[in-house]
Formats: sequence, structure tokens, C-alpha cells
Amino acid sequence: MEEEKDDKLWRIAQERVKFKQHLVTYLLCNMFFVGLWFFANDSGDSSDGFWPIWPMLGWGLGLSMHYFRAYQTIGIFNPEKEYDKLKNK
Repeated sequence: MEEEKDDKLWRIAQERVKFKQHLVTYLLCNMFFVGLWFFANDSGDSSDGFWPIWPMLGWGLGLSMHYFRAYQTIGIFNPEKEYDKLKNK
């Protein structure tokens, strides 16, 4: 029984490390996109709009889902509750 809990904790730790790597990649890539937008905008005119917002929003949505999978296991997303339901059937 003790090994099962250790495996569970190990999987949670791995998922949290993967999230942190995902976050760093997100930040670095989006800083690059903003820099690219800034330096490619020669005239100072922002008539083309701030296009880096689109990858920020889309990728940010995926990043937020990754966060909840790694750190939030409450409510309907709690695998232990689902396991107990199945076990008690």
C-alpha cells in the first residue's frame, strides 16, 4: 500500500515539473514573439495590431488546463473520488 502512494506522489511531482517546463517555454516564446512584433514594426504605427496576443491567448488556455491538471485535483476532477466510486460499485 505504501508503494502505491509513493507512485502517486511521483506522478504528481512529474506532472508539476512538466507544467513548470511548459510555463518557461511559454514565457520565452511569447517574449520572442513580442520582441519580433516590436522590432518588425518599423513605423511605430500599430495599425496591424498586436498580433502576439493570439498565440498568447491560445497557448495560455492550454497552459491553464495544464496547471489545473498538475495542481488542482479537487471537485469533479479528483481521480481519487472517481476511483472510490468505481471501487464501491
